Amino acid sequence: MKRIAARIWHRIGGRLQWRLLWLANPKFMVGVTGVVRDADGSVLLLRHRMWREARPWGLPTGYAKKGETFQETVVREVREETGLEVRVGELVRLTSGYRLRAEVAYEARLTGGTLRVAPLEILEARWFAPGDLPEGLQESHRPLIEREAGPGRNA
Repeated sequence: MKRIAARIWHRIGGRLQWRLLWLANPKFMVGVTGVVRDADGSVLLLRHRMWREARPWGLPTGYAKKGETFQETVVREVREETGLEVRVGELVRLTSGYRLRAEVAYEARLTGGTLRVAPLEILEARWFAPGDLPEGLQESHRPLIEREAGPGRNA
């Protein structure tokens, strides 16, 4: 039976194979976060309008779009939410298991732009020293921020 299934699989061709695989497997959204640091090592935090009032502060975050790399998502989200430009560096987190969402986080370094928040999504944007983070910070973002960005880890 396995041999027959394998022969059929090989004969149906790539396009139909991919369609069958797509139908048979779960679909995931990918949340992408940027740990944006300036030249002094301060981190960019945003007070998000749509997040819970008790935990409104967090890193620039958004969902990857179809055909976009995760690094491109970081650049786009930071630009859309703050007007700032960044260079994406090291992958610092890759997790799954939260319903139908995978989460990815990258270090990123400020390279330019003028800080202006997108008022539909963001109430406020500020730079914080890693040791002086605001109340109401997303707990999952704290270890990303406090992580030591040593040699070879800089964005």
